[in-house]
Amino acid sequence: MKNKKLVPIDSFLFIFTIGFFILGITSAAKHSDKNLVETSTWYIAGPTPENQETINRVRQQKGLVIVTSKDNPAGEIELNVLLTDSGSNDGAPTNLSDDSKFVTIIYKSSHLIKLQAREGNKEGTGCVHGGSHPRVDLQASPKKFKTVKIPWSDFKQDGLPDGKLLDSHNLCKFNFVNYNPVSGAFLEIKAVIVQN
Repeated sequence: MKNKKLVPIDSFLFIFTIGFFILGITSAAKHSDKNLVETSTWYIAGPTPENQETINRVRQQKGLVIVTSKDNPAGEIELNVLLTDSGSNDGAPTNLSDDSKFVTIIYKSSHLIKLQAREGNKEGTGCVHGGSHPRVDLQASPKKFKTVKIPWSDFKQDGLPDGKLLDSHNLCKFNFVNYNPVSGAFLEIKAVIVQN
Protein backbone atom coordinates (compact mmCIF):
# COMPACT_ATOMS: atom_id res chain seq x y z
CA MET A 1 0.00 0.00 0.00
CA LYS A 2 2.80 2.42 0.88
CA ASN A 3 4.65 1.63 -2.36
CA LYS A 4 1.63 2.60 -4.46
CA LYS A 5 1.61 6.11 -2.94
CA LEU A 6 5.33 6.58 -3.61
CA VAL A 7 5.04 6.00 -7.34
CA PRO A 8 2.89 9.10 -8.01
CA ILE A 9 5.16 11.22 -5.76
CA ASP A 10 8.29 9.96 -7.54
CA SER A 11 6.68 10.66 -10.90
CA PHE A 12 5.68 14.13 -9.76
CA LEU A 13 9.21 14.89 -8.52
CA PHE A 14 10.70 13.60 -11.77
CA ILE A 15 8.35 15.73 -13.91
CA PHE A 16 8.90 18.75 -11.64
CA THR A 17 12.70 18.37 -11.91
CA ILE A 18 12.60 18.05 -15.71
CA GLY A 19 10.28 21.05 -15.99
CA PHE A 20 12.51 23.15 -13.75
CA PHE A 21 15.57 22.14 -15.81
CA ILE A 22 13.86 23.06 -19.12
CA LEU A 23 12.66 26.38 -17.69
CA GLY A 24 16.22 27.15 -16.57
CA ILE A 25 17.64 26.43 -20.04
CA THR A 26 14.93 28.51 -21.72
CA SER A 27 15.50 31.37 -19.31
CA ALA A 28 19.28 31.23 -19.76
CA ALA A 29 18.94 31.27 -23.54
CA LYS A 30 16.48 34.13 -23.38
CA HIS A 31 18.69 36.24 -21.10
CA SER A 32 22.13 35.16 -22.34
CA ASP A 33 24.71 37.90 -22.16
CA LYS A 34 26.45 39.01 -25.33
CA ASN A 35 30.17 39.84 -25.68
CA LEU A 36 30.43 42.45 -28.45
CA VAL A 37 34.11 41.63 -29.01
CA GLU A 38 33.02 38.16 -30.14
CA THR A 39 29.78 39.00 -31.94
CA SER A 40 30.01 42.40 -33.61
CA THR A 41 31.94 44.36 -36.21
CA TRP A 42 33.94 47.31 -34.83
CA TYR A 43 34.58 50.66 -36.52
CA ILE A 44 37.38 53.22 -36.11
CA ALA A 45 37.86 56.92 -36.91
CA GLY A 46 40.82 59.16 -36.15
CA PRO A 47 44.62 59.13 -36.27
CA THR A 48 45.41 55.40 -35.93
CA PRO A 49 47.43 53.03 -38.10
CA GLU A 50 44.63 50.46 -37.73
CA ASN A 51 41.63 50.51 -40.03
CA GLN A 52 38.33 48.66 -39.73
CA GLU A 53 39.68 45.61 -41.57
CA THR A 54 42.77 45.34 -39.34
CA ILE A 55 40.84 45.78 -36.11
CA ASN A 56 38.30 43.11 -37.01
CA ARG A 57 40.89 40.64 -38.31
CA VAL A 58 42.85 40.88 -35.01
CA ARG A 59 39.56 40.71 -33.07
CA GLN A 60 38.61 37.45 -34.78
CA GLN A 61 42.08 35.91 -34.50
CA LYS A 62 43.05 36.99 -30.96
CA GLY A 63 39.76 37.92 -29.29
CA LEU A 64 41.06 41.47 -28.72
CA VAL A 65 40.19 44.88 -30.13
CA ILE A 66 43.46 46.84 -30.32
CA VAL A 67 43.85 50.52 -31.23
CA THR A 68 47.01 52.65 -31.13
CA SER A 69 47.56 56.28 -32.03
CA LYS A 70 49.86 57.50 -34.76
CA ASP A 71 52.89 59.62 -33.87
CA ASN A 72 51.84 63.22 -33.22
CA PRO A 73 48.13 62.45 -33.65
CA ALA A 74 45.80 65.29 -34.57
CA GLY A 75 42.16 64.92 -33.54
CA GLU A 76 40.27 62.41 -31.43
CA ILE A 77 40.20 58.66 -31.81
CA GLU A 78 36.76 57.06 -31.79
CA LEU A 79 36.22 53.31 -31.70
CA ASN A 80 32.62 52.12 -31.87
CA VAL A 81 30.44 49.04 -31.95
CA LEU A 82 26.71 48.52 -32.36
CA LEU A 83 24.76 46.39 -29.89
CA THR A 84 22.99 44.67 -32.77
CA ASP A 85 25.37 44.14 -35.68
CA SER A 86 23.95 45.65 -38.87
CA GLY A 87 26.73 45.44 -41.45
CA SER A 88 27.33 49.21 -41.22
CA ASN A 89 28.23 51.82 -38.62
CA ASP A 90 24.55 52.63 -38.17
CA GLY A 91 21.54 50.51 -37.39
CA ALA A 92 18.37 50.12 -35.40
CA PRO A 93 18.64 50.46 -31.61
CA THR A 94 18.39 47.52 -29.25
CA ASN A 95 15.63 47.31 -26.64
CA LEU A 96 17.27 45.71 -23.62
CA SER A 97 15.00 43.95 -21.15
CA ASP A 98 14.06 45.38 -17.76
CA ASP A 99 16.34 42.70 -16.28
CA SER A 100 19.38 44.27 -17.96
CA LYS A 101 21.16 46.46 -15.42
CA PHE A 102 24.77 46.89 -16.59
CA VAL A 103 27.60 46.41 -19.10
CA THR A 104 30.88 44.73 -18.15
CA ILE A 105 34.07 45.86 -19.88
CA ILE A 106 37.51 44.25 -19.71
CA TYR A 107 40.13 46.64 -21.07
CA LYS A 108 43.64 48.04 -20.83
CA SER A 109 44.31 51.68 -21.73
CA SER A 110 47.21 54.12 -21.55
CA HIS A 111 44.85 57.09 -21.14
CA LEU A 112 41.39 58.10 -19.95
CA ILE A 113 38.66 56.92 -22.32
CA LYS A 114 35.19 58.43 -22.51
CA LEU A 115 32.64 55.69 -23.05
CA GLN A 116 29.55 57.08 -24.77
CA ALA A 117 26.31 55.15 -25.05
CA ARG A 118 24.51 56.38 -28.14
CA GLU A 119 20.75 56.13 -28.20
CA GLY A 120 18.61 55.42 -31.22
CA ASN A 121 16.59 58.06 -33.03
CA LYS A 122 12.91 58.63 -32.26
CA GLU A 123 11.87 56.67 -35.37
CA GLY A 124 13.72 53.60 -34.06
CA THR A 125 15.62 53.19 -37.33
CA GLY A 126 19.17 54.31 -36.48
CA CYS A 127 21.65 55.99 -34.15
CA VAL A 128 21.45 59.62 -33.12
CA HIS A 129 24.31 61.59 -34.70
CA GLY A 130 25.82 64.75 -33.25
CA GLY A 131 24.93 66.33 -29.95
CA SER A 132 25.96 64.86 -26.63
CA HIS A 133 25.46 61.36 -25.33
CA PRO A 134 25.18 59.69 -21.94
CA ARG A 135 28.70 58.71 -20.93
CA VAL A 136 31.08 57.49 -18.25
CA ASP A 137 34.85 57.55 -17.80
CA LEU A 138 37.09 54.52 -18.18
CA GLN A 139 40.18 55.31 -16.13
CA ALA A 140 43.63 54.60 -17.54
CA SER A 141 44.96 51.11 -16.77
CA PRO A 142 48.19 50.81 -18.78
CA LYS A 143 49.83 47.87 -16.96
CA LYS A 144 47.05 45.29 -16.69
CA PHE A 145 43.56 44.49 -17.90
CA LYS A 146 40.86 45.99 -15.71
CA THR A 147 37.29 44.70 -15.35
CA VAL A 148 34.54 47.24 -14.69
CA LYS A 149 30.83 46.63 -14.30
CA ILE A 150 28.95 49.81 -15.21
CA PRO A 151 25.26 50.12 -14.29
CA TRP A 152 23.09 51.74 -16.96
CA SER A 153 22.17 54.33 -14.32
CA ASP A 154 25.79 55.60 -14.35
CA PHE A 155 25.48 56.75 -17.97
CA LYS A 156 24.39 60.40 -17.80
CA GLN A 157 24.23 63.15 -20.41
CA ASP A 158 27.69 64.74 -20.82
CA GLY A 159 28.85 62.67 -17.83
CA LEU A 160 27.27 65.23 -15.49
CA PRO A 161 25.97 64.13 -12.06
CA ASP A 162 22.53 65.58 -12.87
CA GLY A 163 22.60 64.71 -16.58
CA LYS A 164 19.70 62.92 -18.25
CA LEU A 165 19.88 59.14 -17.79
CA LEU A 166 20.47 56.68 -20.61
CA ASP A 167 17.41 54.93 -22.01
CA SER A 168 18.57 51.29 -22.08
CA HIS A 169 15.47 50.37 -24.10
CA ASN A 170 16.80 52.49 -26.99
CA LEU A 171 20.52 51.71 -26.99
CA CYS A 172 22.26 51.81 -30.34
CA LYS A 173 26.03 51.60 -29.84
CA PHE A 174 29.06 52.32 -27.69
CA ASN A 175 31.77 54.83 -28.60
CA PHE A 176 35.17 54.55 -26.91
CA VAL A 177 36.71 58.01 -27.35
CA ASN A 178 40.19 59.35 -26.61
CA TYR A 179 39.65 63.08 -27.02
CA ASN A 180 43.34 64.00 -26.64
CA PRO A 181 45.51 61.16 -27.91
CA VAL A 182 49.28 61.38 -27.75
CA SER A 183 51.95 59.37 -29.57
CA GLY A 184 51.87 55.77 -28.37
CA ALA A 185 48.40 55.94 -26.78
CA PHE A 186 46.65 52.57 -26.85
CA LEU A 187 43.39 50.86 -25.98
CA GLU A 188 42.89 47.09 -25.84
CA ILE A 189 39.48 45.56 -25.20
CA LYS A 190 38.93 41.90 -24.29
CA ALA A 191 35.21 42.08 -23.63
CA VAL A 192 32.16 44.31 -23.75
CA ILE A 193 29.48 42.13 -22.19
CA VAL A 194 25.94 43.46 -22.32
CA GLN A 195 23.57 42.00 -19.78
CA ASN A 196 20.45 41.18 -21.82
